[in-house]
Amino acid sequence: MNRKTLVLPAVIGLLVPVLAACGGSDSGSDSDGAIVVGTTDRFTATKDAPAPLDPAYAYDVGTWNILRQTVQTLMIMPKGDGDPVPEAAEKCGFTDSGNERYACTLRDGLKFANGDAVTAKDVKYSIDRALELKADSGVFALLSTVDTVETQGDSEVIFHLKTADATFPYKLSTPVAGIVNPDDYAEDKLRDGFDVDGSGPYTLQANVKNDELVDVVFTKNPNYTGTLTVNNDKVEMRSYADAEAMGAALDKGDLDLMTRTMSPEQIDKLADGTDSNVDLVELPGLEIRYLGFNTDAPSVKSKAVREAMAQIINRSELVAKVYGSQAEPLFSMVPASITGHSNSFFNTYGEPNTAKAKSALSQANITTPVKLTLHYTTDHYGPATKQEFEVLQKQLNDTGLFDVDIKGTPWETFRPAEQKGAYDVYGMGWFPDFPDADNYLAPFLDKDNTIGSPYENSVIRNTLIPESRRESDRLTAADSLTDIQDIVADEVPVLPLWQGKQYVAARDDVTGTAYVLNSSSTLQLWELSRGVSDD
Repeated sequence: MNRKTLVLPAVIGLLVPVLAACGGSDSGSDSDGAIVVGTTDRFTATKDAPAPLDPAYAYDVGTWNILRQTVQTLMIMPKGDGDPVPEAAEKCGFTDSGNERYACTLRDGLKFANGDAVTAKDVKYSIDRALELKADSGVFALLSTVDTVETQGDSEVIFHLKTADATFPYKLSTPVAGIVNPDDYAEDKLRDGFDVDGSGPYTLQANVKNDELVDVVFTKNPNYTGTLTVNNDKVEMRSYADAEAMGAALDKGDLDLMTRTMSPEQIDKLADGTDSNVDLVELPGLEIRYLGFNTDAPSVKSKAVREAMAQIINRSELVAKVYGSQAEPLFSMVPASITGHSNSFFNTYGEPNTAKAKSALSQANITTPVKLTLHYTTDHYGPATKQEFEVLQKQLNDTGLFDVDIKGTPWETFRPAEQKGAYDVYGMGWFPDFPDADNYLAPFLDKDNTIGSPYENSVIRNTLIPESRRESDRLTAADSLTDIQDIVADEVPVLPLWQGKQYVAARDDVTGTAYVLNSSSTLQLWELSRGVSDD
């Protein structure tokens, strides 16, 4: 086996790929010259979610990865991560010392893919539209600090914020802040189906069957004006029912690259180097998994029940049995590599301890065993999710304090049910909107939170979150962020489980794989191209 390793500077958030199993290759997909990418993300239009790709609605990593190729934002996360930089904007910045007035100047010559000029009024329209529609996905909450949007001429946009928000430049890099054409997106209605139009690096052609997106062809947008260098003319993304089907397509040569979500077994197999035509790229990730609670539900309304679960669950055992070296135990909603992280759950509960859990339940007069159903999605976070919940079930039931069932549901049903409060306890993942501690806390704890949680803590919402957002230096915000994490550990409205790495498998004539995903799992298809395979 010819093994090669590419190492980039090892700083927080910077991708550090490790490439394995490289050799000569004369195979690869044949799709009119397009680079073909596989994913297990499923894209469906349903009665509950008829507009999955509208920027004012979309709020999961799969749909965002489509929108990031097609809909342009004022700001963008740079190659290799770091602070956001202008994209559709020529320049942006706070114009006051209080981080409450943010101004952007658009680039000259910006056009939508159809040739229409992009103006400041289109930016205002797009932001106002997302805030007015208030889609039940909760994505509009990312813009919750916006008070008014002002335009001056065709190129100047000024955001007046309700409160200081040092994270606002990051939020302007997310698809909910994407610039849309008023001719394509109605002001008072979401855009149903799978059509997407914007001014991003690609145009989109969707192949839809039975209200499900089967594949997408991204074609280089000749009218694109921005900071990105687009290294290919066309990329095709194909959606597969599961990791096994996706892996078989790669083995057959129908795919050039596959990413989320591979199974742990697939990753282990690719890592051992037996396939000399495929490179496995390991990248740092900021993905987390956690349990959420409907704190109004009778079964978990008592804090003692949630505390007991936090006291029992053995994260190290869970990770070792299911994910091995591909994940790490997580003791806060904020990953260990993010500024402001605190091991709040470990500090509060220490090692798993059944006696302490029993005491907490006894003191609250909770009858044991506590009957619960843990809900998980069968098709959104990869094939190992079921095994993960089987381990959690066994850990809880083995104590005799719980009588736990588990139930899996497809994402298209699971997500709307979770948001409506149908599940008392449920498993979720989180891929950050941007790499800041605020984005691991506010989306679950603030008003209009993304999981529809009824949990409310006035100190967190009214004092600590606003306090942390005033600080441009995120180290200075660490005290407020730590206080939030400590309250979460004490009251357990959510229960963090683990933090994962991310992987890309690609044929060895595909270049740019080191940057096709950033640490927030943003898919950057423009980085891909074809090179010469190694012999």
